[in-house]
Amino acid sequence: MPSLWGKGRMKTSILALGAMLILSGQAFADPSDDRRQAVENGLRSAVIVEGRDTGARRLEDRMRELHTPGVAIAVVRAGKLDWVQGYGVVSAGGETVNADTLFQAGSVSKPVAAVTALVMAQDGALSLDAPINTILRSWTLPENPFMQASPVNLRRLLSHSAGATVHGFAGYAVGAPIPTVPQILDGAAPANSPAVRVDQPVGVDYRYSGGGYTIAQLAMIDVAKKPFPAIARTSLFAPLDMTRSTFDQPLPAGTPNVALAHDEAGLPIPGGFHVYPELAAAGLWTSATDLARFVIEVQNAAHGQGNVLSQETAREMLTPQPGGWGIGFKVSGEGAALSFFHDGSNAGYKATLIGHPETGDGAVILTNGDQGYQLGQEILRGIAIAYGWIDNRPIVRKAVDLPLAAQRLFAGTFEIEGLGTFEIRQAENNMLVELRKGQVFQLIPSSERTFFIAEQNIVLTFEDADHGAVEADAQRFSFTRTAEN
Repeated sequence: MPSLWGKGRMKTSILALGAMLILSGQAFADPSDDRRQAVENGLRSAVIVEGRDTGARRLEDRMRELHTPGVAIAVVRAGKLDWVQGYGVVSAGGETVNADTLFQAGSVSKPVAAVTALVMAQDGALSLDAPINTILRSWTLPENPFMQASPVNLRRLLSHSAGATVHGFAGYAVGAPIPTVPQILDGAAPANSPAVRVDQPVGVDYRYSGGGYTIAQLAMIDVAKKPFPAIARTSLFAPLDMTRSTFDQPLPAGTPNVALAHDEAGLPIPGGFHVYPELAAAGLWTSATDLARFVIEVQNAAHGQGNVLSQETAREMLTPQPGGWGIGFKVSGEGAALSFFHDGSNAGYKATLIGHPETGDGAVILTNGDQGYQLGQEILRGIAIAYGWIDNRPIVRKAVDLPLAAQRLFAGTFEIEGLGTFEIRQAENNMLVELRKGQVFQLIPSSERTFFIAEQNIVLTFEDADHGAVEADAQRFSFTRTAEN
């Protein structure tokens, strides 16, 4: 048996070796630091133009160029949180963003609300397939022939296949009158959005509907007989240790470490943020750390290791419904590239969430600027490259030389029905498209009637000078000219 002296000598040698490693800079080296730095210095556009230099961009530079004061990023690797980091500030002259800073998550609220509904369904408190009017108590969805042919239920509402109207919500200024949920659903004052109704066949096609999620919100409230924030806290936030997440709207006064909203120019939104009583559709406040826990839960549950979701429920959630979406998420790809995704857009906040059940990889990006969606997509592509993901990498497109005179034929203002307008105009020797206020990109011709932009994977194809279609994220929307330039 070795002597006590021998043990002590061995221990001393190990300590000395440790000291040498520390001095050489090799001790406690964390590979995640290298991956984080690769992301910070490796933001990418959606499209690489063949033959042009479209190199990596620095996060700090893009935050400044896109007028986004603060960002929080969390990256999940092999089912565990690899790193989480805040950048910038909550507001001009304010505190630094960190892993626990609260942001509005916009429509990332929807998958969180969907999981809340699924937990209630698992517990037997709620049916995904019962006609919604048999669940609702405080309001009734007006019946019509579409609903008689095929009933509206929670499964269809949560997968955007119920034929429900109202894409999204504008929110309310702090201090303004806030409508009740029934008032929102009926479009009654002081609601600032139209009534939510079913006006197309049920269970057939996908049509994104924040209005449908607001119906689902009321159904959960009516069944549980509790406020929606309390339902989510009990069913989801507490079990997953999401201590910085809440559906409280407005946010209680004095809540610490809150990122305030900023417009496309980086200017503060009056009151700090808008209030969204459409909680299930847009009302979530959360942090990057908490949302990473949520991503990990969905990934784990798909393999039977969830804390709140069963494997059967998770797989049902990630199975495309009629129209192509899962329950709560956009589901894409197969095998290692299988992903669940959602982004979010509230006034002054943009968010992105993605997870890969097979690999356990994922990411969360939260921003407090109206150009944060563009920034978030560039960050996501940087993550995909740094971590070797199969998906979410830049694509390559070929540009053609098209005389500026031929491009000018397509200048003007165009409307996408139900989604708003965009403008095409000339600036020096290029044509520009302004998709949203303050978000202007160069239009790059790929044929006489087809154009794309490098910053986002968006293609515009013209039938003639007045009509065409825009393709974005595998969706196609027709547009019509409304004015000349």
